[in-house]
This record gives sequence, C-alpha cells and structure tokens, in this order.
Amino acid sequence: MITETNVTVAVIAKECVPGRVKTRLCPPLTPVQAAAIAQASLSQTLAFVRSLPVADRLLVLDGTARPQDAAGFRLLPQETGGLDERLAAICAVVPGPLLILGMDTPQLELQHVRELLDDWTTPAPVHDAWLGWASDGGFWGLAMHTPRGDLIRGVPMSTDQTGAQQLARLTGAGLRVGQLPMLDDVDTVADAAHVAAMVPRTTFAAAVAAAFAAAPDAFAAPLAASPADAVGSHR
Repeated sequence: MITETNVTVAVIAKECVPGRVKTRLCPPLTPVQAAAIAQASLSQTLAFVRSLPVADRLLVLDGTARPQDAAGFRLLPQETGGLDERLAAICAVVPGPLLILGMDTPQLELQHVRELLDDWTTPAPVHDAWLGWASDGGFWGLAMHTPRGDLIRGVPMSTDQTGAQQLARLTGAGLRVGQLPMLDDVDTVADAAHVAAMVPRTTFAAAVAAAFAAAPDAFAAPLAASPADAVGSHR
C-alpha cells in the first residue's frame, strides 16, 4: 500500500463548452455530444486524482470550473501561450515533486502511476522525472521531482515526436527518467470507443454510449476507417 506522498498532481484542462473541446469528434458527434464526452473524461480524471495519496491537487483550467469539478482541488487559471508555455508555467508555482496530467485519459488507474509514487516516497528516489507516453507519440503524464519549466518550454507539442523530444530534453539535462505505461488519448471517435470499452460501467463509457446511441449509423464509417485499436493525436 502506498503511503501519503509529497507529490502535487496538476490536471491541465479546458472548460467543456460545446465547440471548444473535442472538436475532432465533430462530425459525426455534435458539439454538445463532444462536450459531454469531454466532461465525462475530465470528471473521471479528477476523480482518479482525488483517490491518490498525494499532498496537493491543482486544476489548471482554461475557463470556469464547475463546483463538482473544483471539489478537492486548488484552482489555477492557465497562462497564455502554447501548450509548452502553459505546462512550463505550472512548474513555476509548484516547488516540490510535480505530476502533470491532461484530461484525455479517463482510463487512468493507480497501477499507471504506482511506480512513480513508490519511487518518490523513498528517501533517495531512483528517478528525477517520469514520462507517461501516449501511443500516438505524445505524452499523457509528465513528472519532475524538482519542477523546471525550462525543460518543457520550446518542446513542440501535438506531434508524433513530442514524447521523444520531451524525453530528450529531460535526459539532456542529466535527469534520470522513468517510463510510465503507454496509454491511448481520446481524440477521435475510434479512440472514444476503444477507451470506453476499457472502462465499462463508468461515467465516460456512459457518455460515449449515449452519443453513439443517438445516431448509430453516423458512427459506422468513422469506426470502420479508424479501427478501435487505432490511436488519435495528442493535444
């Protein structure tokens, strides 16, 4: 059993307003359906973070937080600029061990971060940083024992080389980097179907099922073109 840690977990997210989130799901989804799936993914991610034995929890949000999302979190507004700048800015407000997560992996479970938490509860951690790879070449999680925004700032985001370039930045600075399990982001209809099947009987799975049930014929072509085990792009 993992004891209480001194890790801060920050979730970087957008307010789930139709037309502003999960736009790659439209079509075949409507903006309202896409926003419902985004909200379910965010809510499930936040519930996961609440369950972790960590010292602090931050919700770094572009927009206004719902009360139920803010519960148990300190709220911080996102800085302006590209994703690299916004991630780097989080490092400036957290002096100690930091794990940054996005809102696109609702399948997260303790097993996915257990090695990190185990390592950083020891007096002499083996790793200075951890990277959770996304299967499209990006990353779903980035952790640094001593946060340094300069090791994120300038890394090109949203490409199939983002993870590799971020890893190179960390190792190039002499950090010992651990590898967390590879996960799929939810960015396309096929991604949503695949991840929902991995986490049945959850809020996320219910949101995906409701969207698909509303117009089942509309999803046949996208799912056939992008099989469920295909991956989307990291954003």
